[in-house]
Amino acid sequence: MNEDIINKIQFLKSELKKHNDLYYSKDAPAITDAEYDKLRSDLEFYKKNFPQLFIKEEDVLEKIGAQALDIFPKIKHKKPMLSLANGFLVEDIEDFVDRVKRFLGIEKNNNKNNLDLFSLPQENIENDLDIFCEVKIDGLSFSAFYENGYLKYCATRGDGYEGEDVTSNVKTLKKFPQILSSENPPHFLEVRGEIYMSKTDFMTLNQKQEEAMGKIFANPRNAAAGSLRQLDPSITASRNLSYFVYAVGDYSDDFNCSSQKDLIKILNDYGFLTENNSRLCKNIADIIKLYNHIADIRYSLEYDIDGMVYKVNDFNLQKRLGYVARSPRYAIAHKFPAEKSKTKINDIIIQVGRTGALTPVAIVEPVNIGGVVVSRASLHNKDEIIRKDIRVNDIAVIQRAGDVIPQIIEIDLSKRPEDSKIFIFPDRCPSCGSLIVKKDDDVILRCGESLKCPAQAREALKHFVSKDAFDIAGLGKKQIDNFYQQGRIRKFVDIFRLERTDGVDFAPLKDQEGFADKSVENLFLAINYARNISFEKFIYALGIRHVGQVVSRIIANHFISYSNFRLKIFKMSLMTLDQRSQNQDYLDFISIDGIGKKMVDAIIDYFSSSENLKIIDALVLELDISNSLANNSKKDSKYSGKSIVFTGSLVNMTRQEAKKIAEDFGMRVMGSVSNKTDIVVAGEDSGSKLKKAQQLSVNIINESQWLEIVNNKNEGNFS
Repeated sequence: MNEDIINKIQFLKSELKKHNDLYYSKDAPAITDAEYDKLRSDLEFYKKNFPQLFIKEEDVLEKIGAQALDIFPKIKHKKPMLSLANGFLVEDIEDFVDRVKRFLGIEKNNNKNNLDLFSLPQENIENDLDIFCEVKIDGLSFSAFYENGYLKYCATRGDGYEGEDVTSNVKTLKKFPQILSSENPPHFLEVRGEIYMSKTDFMTLNQKQEEAMGKIFANPRNAAAGSLRQLDPSITASRNLSYFVYAVGDYSDDFNCSSQKDLIKILNDYGFLTENNSRLCKNIADIIKLYNHIADIRYSLEYDIDGMVYKVNDFNLQKRLGYVARSPRYAIAHKFPAEKSKTKINDIIIQVGRTGALTPVAIVEPVNIGGVVVSRASLHNKDEIIRKDIRVNDIAVIQRAGDVIPQIIEIDLSKRPEDSKIFIFPDRCPSCGSLIVKKDDDVILRCGESLKCPAQAREALKHFVSKDAFDIAGLGKKQIDNFYQQGRIRKFVDIFRLERTDGVDFAPLKDQEGFADKSVENLFLAINYARNISFEKFIYALGIRHVGQVVSRIIANHFISYSNFRLKIFKMSLMTLDQRSQNQDYLDFISIDGIGKKMVDAIIDYFSSSENLKIIDALVLELDISNSLANNSKKDSKYSGKSIVFTGSLVNMTRQEAKKIAEDFGMRVMGSVSNKTDIVVAGEDSGSKLKKAQQLSVNIINESQWLEIVNNKNEGNFS
């Protein structure tokens, strides 16, 4: 047996067990439903092909939910609360229907083969099998047991066989019957359903939680589960939970019902709430038509749904079909695609970033996409709004992929309301009121006031304290927002004056919410520790447009010290464009490999602002900025500070590796040859750079000579 297969199976089992526990027991799923379904699907593949590696007692695929929490009394279900098999494609649903018909001996109808099920008239496909279709609520499953019409207990799903006793909490739900509305209730009856939190109540709860510095819930399902599992029922009562019932478990002989359709009516008559989008379908075409309709309107529902559930309608047929492993054979869940959904655009606002970019953002009706509640979506830029004809009050298709910011894919023009409003892009910055500028072919509109603009200043401060910049523990985005609003921190230098101004210009921090003596002491220690910073990290922390970590490192290696950088950039900022094009420092800068004219001009623009210079010069007085070569193990190399150009193809190493080695020697890797170039390494098929080096009499070496330098064998002098 291939050891890789055994290891893969063990990994999938371990992952499923972990995520079952996170989802069902801790109400804290770490992956999306789609990712969870992929884990199950992969493990099911191995089980089908290598059944000998699966022991029934340890088979996580046959486990349902997760173990009940110890803080609640346990209740054993009269009949197991099983999960449903999943389908994702139309073909999956066709296969489900065919399997049921084969099992029941109903002749398979071949007329549907190779037909378009989305446009086919329903009379062309006869299933000879009634399927009851229900909306799949994304909530917390429960089971409620009634005896002679009175509620005796209510339990969560738990592991499918034993759940938590949440009777007291369920009794606080509005319109949840504690006595059935029936003159002749059955001797006993167990009903099953989902407890959920509406989208509106979810947003209200998270707002209250944020104000109280409490737990923020990722989505309504987590909020509902966390709210139901409270030792104090009054907390559950305050959370406005809702529910739907859709099935029965155990029941006495005097409960008379012959179909799922009839069951919904009976449950309504008893006083239960049921979801009102259920339909009886008689063929695949009807099923898919309903599925598409529900997928189309899910954004408008007050509760999250993640698919449809299809059940054989006749209870006698359900009994004949029975169960397989952890799922009923008579039902299947048809999941919606996890990462797309439709919702309404309530407003469009403009956000100003740290580099002045004005980004339009759609404020949308909150919608759950892949386990995350989305209330905003990026519209990218003005041109994108025009191209997609995006308007306020439109119905939009939103996509979210991984950690990418949600974005609007398209507008459903068939649902465009009469009151849709064209968005007029502002001509002034919404933060500081300055005129918006557009440079060259840049599609992004910007505020040109840089750190003088409050929105840019606030975002720049958040970047400044981030992990890859000054990395000041205890001073995150939330603290920056609070301190900015209070006026404690408006500029970079204010961070390093925070200790001196505490209790003098502002009320003591220890008296602020979320702070105490120890946390304030730790914050001041972190700030003082951050006063010592490398040149490259300092440049990165300023948040200059186009200047990321890699570019910051290149700049530091080129200028060596901040004082040298500051002097030369300031001189360049005083030049006209024609003067710059003749200036050797400017030409050297733009010719550095990995830099270029666009980046250099952005840096010069940043330092051309008198406001920026004033802010940075005040900051520098509070810091100790180390030179770029201070920690370089080869700083004494005779090649330190030399400029080098690579041209042609290298055989023994990649161009990227060669550049890194040169930088490790303290050399400046340039992108073009000039009379200030010290060395040109000419590989195979060298072109114009080699010719220019020959014309300028620059020292030219081949790859073998370069390798000798790398190996410290060449002691030549290239000064």
